[in-house]
Amino acid sequence: MSRKTVKIGGRTIGDDLPCYIIAEVGINHNGSLEIAKKLIDEAHLAGCDAVKFQKRTVEIVYTPEELAKPRENPFGPTNGDLKRGLEFGLEEYKEIDKYCKAKGITWFASCWDERSVDFIGQFGVPCYKIASASLTDEKLLKYHRSKGKPIILSTGMSDIAMIEKAVKILGAEDLIIMHCTSTYPSKSEELNLRGIATLRDRFDVPIGYSGHEVGLYTTMAATVLGASVAERHITLDRAMWGSDQAASVEPQGLRRLVTDIRTWEAAKGDGHIKVYESEVPIIKKLRRVGAEIPGYLKTK
Repeated sequence: MSRKTVKIGGRTIGDDLPCYIIAEVGINHNGSLEIAKKLIDEAHLAGCDAVKFQKRTVEIVYTPEELAKPRENPFGPTNGDLKRGLEFGLEEYKEIDKYCKAKGITWFASCWDERSVDFIGQFGVPCYKIASASLTDEKLLKYHRSKGKPIILSTGMSDIAMIEKAVKILGAEDLIIMHCTSTYPSKSEELNLRGIATLRDRFDVPIGYSGHEVGLYTTMAATVLGASVAERHITLDRAMWGSDQAASVEPQGLRRLVTDIRTWEAAKGDGHIKVYESEVPIIKKLRRVGAEIPGYLKTK
């Protein structure tokens, strides 16, 4: 069981503490600040702790050949048109920062290159997220750690040796590891939720779950299995255009997920078996006359 805790934006994250729930906007805003604000609204209304975005310097992350590939999309005929169209710049992030502060919800981003780390850092975010795709990027891991902020590390597309190497580079202080499967949407039989326990046994840090599956039950199950953080992509409508929409949760589903997680936290208790005050009148009503009743209950 993890003994370490991590603090993000006033919330302490760790074993037996309330689950930290992240609504990932990602690129589901489709390049629209208006849609981004609506997604922030839905995350706040549902009771999420944070919203997460993605930030890339397109010319650094992708090769010219990759950007030149034909790919029909709302922004133009090439893959480069798509990647650039989905990137928010300084003015958009200034507005996002202002909007989240007004709502009282934490925001941060997964940064895919060093320049993006610096870009997002200017807003004083409380932590950084490292995407599964970047787990083996040693230079980027070290650059993140040099900023002195808590780090949330996703582990999709990685085996235990890769994860151990990343943790060795990052160190275990102020680190959260997210169990993850990087398919969109993920098949239930490939979620491997028991991996949460494997990571908890291997690393003395809080372990979370980043889900890309359809439905809510398995994310809820991840929290029952010990995930201290739960992250899901969110969307206004799963039928919207965009590569991540189908693996995302709509507003009504997000509200239900948060409610179910909080209900589980209230219901799990401390494991100590006792008689509740509310049960005393039922004892007096239903137990057979003459049956032994402990003295301390007779006085209640």
